[in-house]
Amino acid sequence: MHRIKAHLKESPEVKAHPQRIIAGFRQHFHANEFLSKTMIFFLARHKRVLFSVFSALAALCILASCSRPPANRVQGYVEGEFVYVASPYAGSVKSLNVQRGDHVKISDLLFTLDSEPEKSARDEAEHRLMQSRSSLEDARKSKRPTEIESAEAQLRQARAALTFSEKEFARQEKLLQTSASSIQDVDRARSTRDQDRQRVSQLEADLLTTHLGSRTDQIAVAAANMKALESALTRAEWDLSQKRQSAPEAGLIFDTLYREGEWAAAGHPVVVLLPPRNIKVRAFVPENLVGSIHSGDTVRVTLDGTSSPIIGKVSFISPQAEYTPPVIYSRESRGKLVFMIEAVFDPKTSASLHPGQPVDVQLGP
Repeated sequence: MHRIKAHLKESPEVKAHPQRIIAGFRQHFHANEFLSKTMIFFLARHKRVLFSVFSALAALCILASCSRPPANRVQGYVEGEFVYVASPYAGSVKSLNVQRGDHVKISDLLFTLDSEPEKSARDEAEHRLMQSRSSLEDARKSKRPTEIESAEAQLRQARAALTFSEKEFARQEKLLQTSASSIQDVDRARSTRDQDRQRVSQLEADLLTTHLGSRTDQIAVAAANMKALESALTRAEWDLSQKRQSAPEAGLIFDTLYREGEWAAAGHPVVVLLPPRNIKVRAFVPENLVGSIHSGDTVRVTLDGTSSPIIGKVSFISPQAEYTPPVIYSRESRGKLVFMIEAVFDPKTSASLHPGQPVDVQLGP
């Protein structure tokens, strides 16, 4: 106080109005002294209340530290891998047999596209195949019965002529020995006999041919053509079947992307299917825990609104970090690394999970 008074005496303003300055300073000092005494009195009067408040705050801090999640518990979410069912061919949606939220079994019909062009192509391929089969059967058959009878009759006639020509040749040879016939007559009889022999041989071969079918190479060509048409019919039937798509496996109809009457392009999905086995949980594990996790380890997943956790198994551990610090891996930056893991469940349990649902994953036993 004495130092302040000495400093103020040296000030020009104090020298001009010394009494006014000193009076204002004393008033300010007494006001501060009053506030200090009032604060001390308040603290002494309400020390029990303040002690209770500080005790409550300390208790809250202790409870907050106790409720901190364990180190081996991480957050995650439910992920679904959808099956997009589509037709490889374009067409208008003729019928949509399912709705969003339906549960289907394997081979249940999902939708049908207009199939008139494919039906026409199938019918054409079927008729062509029938024609080819008839041609092959005809090529393998022998001549008709009447044609065979005609060939047999011609052969009998030729044998009768041969018998006569052989007798005539023998008679002419005897007459030549008695000079009753000329050499010219003998030669003529020999020629007639030889011609009749060749005629009989020819008709015998023709008769044998009538009992056979077409030539071997012609039959082979007809058989190959029939096989090609069978393949064409199989392809036409497959094309027709692709206009009706069924469920490849049991699951939930997650969404339908077209309505009846709309045009669906080739390869564009019409129905989105979610099989239970495609539902899994994804979580991100810190770098200091990923080394203690192995494929097949048991995890406990807790969902909001459920009293007990569900049990699953680790099916995948990502070999790659989700976040890579720049330049170097220091101790500080390693703490920022996380690795994705996936856990799967039995189909009955998976059916109760919903993609996007947040979960807590408890690692280890």
